Amino acid sequence: MQLTQKHLEYWSKNLRMTGFLLLVWFVATFVVGYFSRELSFNFFGWPFSFYMMAQGSLIIYVVIIWFYARYMNTLDLEYDVHEGEED
Repeated sequence: MQLTQKHLEYWSKNLRMTGFLLLVWFVATFVVGYFSRELSFNFFGWPFSFYMMAQGSLIIYVVIIWFYARYMNTLDLEYDVHEGEED
C-alpha cells in the first residue's frame, strides 16, 4: 500500500506528539527522581521530590493520557479517519 501525502502528514503529527509526551513522561518519572536532592523546596508542605514521586507524577500521567486522547480525536477528525457511527 502506497502512503499518500495525507497519511504521511497524519503520522508525522502523531509521532511528534507521541515523542513530546514521552519526553514529558521521562522528565516526570526519571529526571525529578534523579535530581531529588537538589529539588529540596517545600510544595504543599512536603519536599517537592517526595510529592512528585508520591502524587505529582501520577497526576501528570493522567493529564498525558487525557491530552493524547483529546489530541488524537481532533487529529482523526481533521484527517477524516475517525470512528463514526455506521448505519
